[in-house]
Amino acid sequence: MSIRTTTRATGLGGRLRSATGLLGGFAATSAAHLGSILSGASVLQNATKPALMPLLAAHSVAAAARAEREAPKLLAPALLASAGGDVLLQLKNDTAFLAGMGSFAAAHVCYVTMFVQRGAFTDRRRAFVVAAAYATAWAGLVGQLWPDLGDLKVPVAGYSLLLTSTAVASAGLGWRTGLGGALFLLSDTLIATQLAKWHELPGHQFWIMATYVLAQYLLASGILQHEERRELRERQELLDRLAGSAR
Repeated sequence: MSIRTTTRATGLGGRLRSATGLLGGFAATSAAHLGSILSGASVLQNATKPALMPLLAAHSVAAAARAEREAPKLLAPALLASAGGDVLLQLKNDTAFLAGMGSFAAAHVCYVTMFVQRGAFTDRRRAFVVAAAYATAWAGLVGQLWPDLGDLKVPVAGYSLLLTSTAVASAGLGWRTGLGGALFLLSDTLIATQLAKWHELPGHQFWIMATYVLAQYLLASGILQHEERRELRERQELLDRLAGSAR
């Protein structure tokens, strides 16, 4: 085995361990955070929440490097903007809440842009059906919440429109990202019902975070999976063209 081959294999092994370790860290931190919500351990809850999305961002970059490709440029910004929102929402005051909403809005702009760049709306008929369904759901939900939102009516309506756009765009790249977008919408809908002071579900905060963490993982892993499929498809098309020209 040549030195170059040995070095490459060693580097690949290191990237594999790094990606796996970061995913394990994300999973363990997620479990600790959700457990702290159920147990009422507020110190652990506040300590683990800010670490969730940076760990997922680091894993996503490492997983892409393991496959010898770059992660989508807007993926890490989307996750880190979400981390900023997580931190701001922990401060529990109106100014921080609005700033946190703005941070999450930036994350959704990143997600929508990234999905559209990768052909989320290529199938226009399917995209129209999905968009119509989500638009109907958005209008119905906002209409129900509107009387109870007080001064947050306009910010919540505007943010929820961006959130719904992420759900629509994510559906165009496969079931994994589509489910992630839907769960993100569900998670923030549960937050909105809290703002409107509606009756809460048993374990309401747990379900908010459980759906949020799973949503972000599905969005991140889904876009990486989509990139892998696209690369394999392009490679096969190139091989088919080369084979055709050789005949």
